[in-house]
Parts: sequence; C-alpha cells; structure tokens
Amino acid sequence: MSSQPRRLDWSRYRQTIPAEGSSRLHHRAGRRWNRGASVLYLIASGKPGFVTGGFASNGYADHSPDHYSLLACFVAEVVLTAFFLLIILGATDERAPKGFAPIAIGLGLTLIHLISIPVTNTSVNPARSTAVAIFAGGWALSQLWLFWVAPILGAVLGGFISTAFFAAPQEPIREAMAKD
Repeated sequence: MSSQPRRLDWSRYRQTIPAEGSSRLHHRAGRRWNRGASVLYLIASGKPGFVTGGFASNGYADHSPDHYSLLACFVAEVVLTAFFLLIILGATDERAPKGFAPIAIGLGLTLIHLISIPVTNTSVNPARSTAVAIFAGGWALSQLWLFWVAPILGAVLGGFISTAFFAAPQEPIREAMAKD
C-alpha cells in the first residue's frame, strides 16, 4: 500500500462542464483545475433547471443583493475591512489574552458578513471575490476592481489606525535584554 494520497483524475469531469465555463476553469498554460470550485459547480449543476448565476459574486448597483450604489458598497467594504483588520491586530496583540484570537476573529467576521451580505455579498477578501467572479464571468468580472481596491484601502486604513492609536510603546529588544 502506498503512503501517497490517492489523486482523482479530474480530466474525466471536463466533459460535464459547459464549454464556456471550461476555459475559465482550466488555465491555458495547463495548470491544475480549481478543484474546490469545480466540485461545487458540479454539485450545483446537478439540479434540474440549473443556470450559471452569480455564485454569490460581489456586486454593486443592479448586482448588489439589495441594489446599493457604488459609493455605498465602496464605503461598506473599506470600513468593514478596516474593522476586520483592527479585530485581527487587536486579538493577536501581545497584550491580548492568549488563546482567544480565533474566537474574536471568527465572531468579528461573522458580524461583518451579517452586515454586508445584503450590501455587496461581502468581500473583505479579494481572493474570495476573484474566485466567484471567474465562474460568474461578465458583470462580476467588470465589477471586480471594487472588491480589490476597497479591501486593500481598508487594510491600509486599519493598519494606520492600529499603529497610530493602539500600538503599545516598546523599547528595543536589545535594551530590554541588557537590563536582565
């Protein structure tokens, strides 16, 4: 018995994916498939009447779940990403209680999703936005720029706020070690 994990032959599933989607699923240079997304696509397409849709793609205006404007979606993504970064930096700070960071981060992300799913379907992560936009194509790809720009700007804002207002003054490590 081999100690190597068994690999699935994904090439046999290519025929079940429509031609329009297959060019997006398989990189032209021959790289591996996005297997997780492909499996979800195969499951979803097994329902009678399945139509390739937005796959919970992020959007604004007509593609926002509740039709929020571009400005409202932009502000929501920037502010929520900044708060998420503040939660992460605060929970993992050396002054924070040890072992509670995953709880704070997970609950913070849950709250962010509850707030922003009706607005944009929640990004705060450009990789998540890109993955679903590739499958949805069209409008999702044309609106993808917002879900890269806003989270990056929000992360910069969160980092600045954390450094400016919450960073603990620290003496250099060498001086602290010299005192001991």
